[in-house]
Amino acid sequence: MIPGEFTYHRPSSVAEAVAILVSHGDEARPLSGGHSLIPMMKLRMAAPEHLVDLAGIADLKGISDGGATISIGAMTTQNELIGSDLLTQKLPIIRETSLLIADPQIRYMGTLGGNVANGDPGNDMPGLMQCLNASYVLAGPDGEREVAAREFYEAAYFTALAPEELLTAVKIPVPAAGHGYAYEKLKRKVGDYATAAAAVILTMDGGTVSSCSIALTNVADTPLFASDASDIITGSTLDSATVDRAVAAAEAITEPASDGRGPAEYRTKMAGIMVRRALARAAERANG
Repeated sequence: MIPGEFTYHRPSSVAEAVAILVSHGDEARPLSGGHSLIPMMKLRMAAPEHLVDLAGIADLKGISDGGATISIGAMTTQNELIGSDLLTQKLPIIRETSLLIADPQIRYMGTLGGNVANGDPGNDMPGLMQCLNASYVLAGPDGEREVAAREFYEAAYFTALAPEELLTAVKIPVPAAGHGYAYEKLKRKVGDYATAAAAVILTMDGGTVSSCSIALTNVADTPLFASDASDIITGSTLDSATVDRAVAAAEAITEPASDGRGPAEYRTKMAGIMVRRALARAAERANG
C-alpha cells in the first residue's frame, strides 16, 4: 500500500527537530532508519501528518570513548557498529548482536537509536542495552535527561520517551577487561526476529563468577532484565545445579505469545536454552 499524505521535514539540529515535534505534537513522528515506521505507514497502521527525518543531524552520528563510558549517537547504523574498532575492542557483544540483525541491506540503514527507541519487543538491541546497563539520553523542550534502559520500556511500543522528545544517544558503561559475553538468538530464518534470545555479560575471578548480567529478547511485551537469574549466577562456579536454577529463574519471568514462531511454552523453554548457551559461551570467553 501507499502511505497517506504527510509533510516532510529535514531538520539540521536536535533543537530544530524538537521544535517541530513540539509544534505538531502527536501528528509528528521522527524517522531514523525507517524499517519500523515506513512499513506501518504503508499498512496505514501509522499515519503521521508530519515526518521528521533525522538523517541531516550530524550530532546524532558517531561513537565516542569517554574512558569508563562509551557514547553512541542515535543515528549510528548497525553497519557502523559492526565496523567500529573501538566497540570490537571494548564492547564486542554489540558487534556480535548487530551481525544477527536482519540482513546487510537493512544494517546499512537501520540505526541503534531507532532499534532501541521504538519499543518493539522483537528488536535485539533493547535487551542487550539492559544487559549492559546502558542509559538513553533524551532531548526535549526542557533540555536533556537520561533514562536507564532497564526502566525505559513500559509495554509493547510504549516507552518513557515523551512525544516531544528525541533519543539522541546511548551511553554504555565499559565492562571490565577480559569479561565474557555472548548473544544467543534462535530464529526461524536469517533476518527474522528471535523466537527467543539471551544476552550475557560476566566476569570471572579464578573459577568464580564475580559479576553477571542476563537479559532476554522477544519473550514478553518488553525486553527483560533477568535480575534474579543474574544474582543466582554471581558468586557461583557455574556448576550445573546453579545454572539450572538460573535458567529456571529466567524462564519464570517470560510471557511470550503463541505465534508463528511457536507456542508460548516452547518459546519459554527456548529462552532458557538461549540463557544456558550464552552463559557457557560467555564463561569460555572470560576464561581465555
